[in-house]
Amino acid sequence: MGSVAKMVVKNFLSDRDALTTEHLLDAPLDSLLAEFGVEVAVLDTDPGFTGGAAVHPDGRLLFVRPASRPAAEWELMARAMLGRALRVPMPPLPEPYELTEL
Repeated sequence: MGSVAKMVVKNFLSDRDALTTEHLLDAPLDSLLAEFGVEVAVLDTDPGFTGGAAVHPDGRLLFVRPASRPAAEWELMARAMLGRALRVPMPPLPEPYELTEL
């Protein structure tokens, strides 16, 4: 994660007294993404692609949602990606899912 992104994450964390795993797991996903200003692009992708995240140079988050994947899978992956981006501990993803940072 770049220095600008780290600063944005630090600001998110310092502005929120109660940023918890429970909040990331329990809040409605649309509200959660809006709360953190996450932009979501829905794209046609390869069948095995389950989602992706990128950090804009100014620190804003962009999530890629595959158009053809199930809604429940998107819920799982979006919450996991947000937890990773905000450095909030999250439960492990079930097999065969995993998050990879490039």
